Amino acid sequence: MRARHPIPTPIPTRWLMTDERLGEGLWRALERLPRGGGVVFRHYRTPVRERRALFRQVVRVARRRHLTVVGAGPRGLSGADGTHQSVAFGVVTWSVHNRREAVRARRAGADVLFVSPIFATRSHPGARAKGPLRARLAAGRGAGVLIALGGMDETRFRRVRPLGFAGYAAIDAWSR
Repeated sequence: MRARHPIPTPIPTRWLMTDERLGEGLWRALERLPRGGGVVFRHYRTPVRERRALFRQVVRVARRRHLTVVGAGPRGLSGADGTHQSVAFGVVTWSVHNRREAVRARRAGADVLFVSPIFATRSHPGARAKGPLRARLAAGRGAGVLIALGGMDETRFRRVRPLGFAGYAAIDAWSR
């Protein structure tokens, strides 16, 4: 087992995936996310200096609301509770789209697997949705908390939960 900072207990079951498309809606989405939820801070296209400043603001809101914050992309996001798509510290989250990626994520030591796309989503127009059963089969078996991603909301989560998904991640569900 790799040495790293402790992961949050329990691992959040509701997640916000951030990106530039949220714009000022980011703040509303952070407020709508349930206390104890998680945030995967992406903003890949934002220039580094702006990205770091925005991240610090997100962390301030997250601390007030008891949210777990995971930083994605280039390093240098101090204050994060973990990493996305890399193993560095804290909670490690990974996006998976097929069984091969799920195996790779587990071998890397991912704590949380975001399985997508379950349903059609505005964030990936034209991407073929797997549907709940195919998505669950793509995740395979093994360690890691499974989080449904892609067109998710509370109603759709109730539909996929019996398949072994512990929670869901979304953009639109929190920003509408």
